[in-house]
Amino acid sequence: MGHSHGHTHSHTQTKAVLNRLARASGHLTAVRNMVAEGRDCAEVLAQLAAVRSALGKTCEIILKDHLEHCVVDAVETGDTASLDELNKAIELLMK
Repeated sequence: MGHSHGHTHSHTQTKAVLNRLARASGHLTAVRNMVAEGRDCAEVLAQLAAVRSALGKTCEIILKDHLEHCVVDAVETGDTASLDELNKAIELLMK
């Protein structure tokens, strides 16, 4: 999704997001290994729940950061295109 709005993206939570994505990636690698090893389905499902939780928390952090910075800027400058982009992104996220 391209960014046509005019403000700079300075995300305050970049380090936290990168750490959480690394954690989710580690969980997903563990799931792949577990499946390859023929591990118990309940164990695999528990690990998948950890992946989903890590990704959900990452989405939450990004959304909060976006609301606090990008959306505030969009409202202040009357940038309705950015608000439309946010609505589309939320729709995709909620599917």
